[in-house]
Amino acid sequence: MFDFLLKRIVQLVPTLVLVSMLIFGLQQLLPGDPAKILAGEEQDPAVVEYLRKKMHLDEPLPVRYAYWMGGVVQGDLGESIRNQQPVLSLIADKLPVTLQLAAMAMCIALLIGIPAGIVAAVGRGTPWDWVANVFALWGLSTPNFWLGILLILLFSVNLGWLPASGYVSPFEDLGANLKAMIMPAFVLGNAIAAVLMRHTRSAMLQVLSSDYVRTARAKGLDERTVVLKHALRNALTPIITLGALELGTLLSGAVLTEQVFTIPGFGKLIVDAVFNRDYSVVQGVVLVTATAYMVLNLLADVAYFVVNPRLRH
Repeated sequence: MFDFLLKRIVQLVPTLVLVSMLIFGLQQLLPGDPAKILAGEEQDPAVVEYLRKKMHLDEPLPVRYAYWMGGVVQGDLGESIRNQQPVLSLIADKLPVTLQLAAMAMCIALLIGIPAGIVAAVGRGTPWDWVANVFALWGLSTPNFWLGILLILLFSVNLGWLPASGYVSPFEDLGANLKAMIMPAFVLGNAIAAVLMRHTRSAMLQVLSSDYVRTARAKGLDERTVVLKHALRNALTPIITLGALELGTLLSGAVLTEQVFTIPGFGKLIVDAVFNRDYSVVQGVVLVTATAYMVLNLLADVAYFVVNPRLRH
């Protein structure tokens, strides 16, 4: 297992280099000149020229990439041209917000999606299976922004139980933080739960029809033991893969949901950066997101070894 993990970690390095090249190269295709944007409305030619030299915009593309990667290796993702703050500092401010939102949404998705998929598979063709499939179809078909608006109308406007928008740090007021985050977390978790339910049901149906499950039942084992210990454990591999990908999507920023609930997370940060032509922020956020995807896939590989002992050999 150690050799496998070491090999995967070594493979991450060239992948990250390739991803960084794509990020930097595609960023150059965006319209607008950062120096002119930063120079203001007057756009004094002397000021524009000074800014272009300061940001190395007068250098060839490979040289600019080398400057940027040199900073990245040292932990410097550049500086925002809008507010003159380090990009790493901006990401450090926004990342905990998105991490909390993603963690809460994933917990909701797992608590709903996996049990619903198990029930649907065990009770195939029963009313429970029909209800679970209706729920999955509803979750897949409902737009996040529309569901968010409905929840705000019900729980904030009509009932007054939860705040309609905003964010409070958990270190300031944990109760207010949970009240502000529960609705956006449910909106995101609802859609992921539907996907998890369908994949769990499919994987469980395949495993429940296998020979070793029939053998376990023939030995007289309790049905709960057969389903949860023998069947579910072997059906978790595709679910782990899907969960890692969905969590990566959440970490990249649930743009619409964060906009609806006015949550200052990754999604709002990258939207503001794109509209303001803040290239350094866009590059930094996308690079961190790509790295998060790779790390989550590595953790998914580790989880395979935990749930499936056969892979250890």
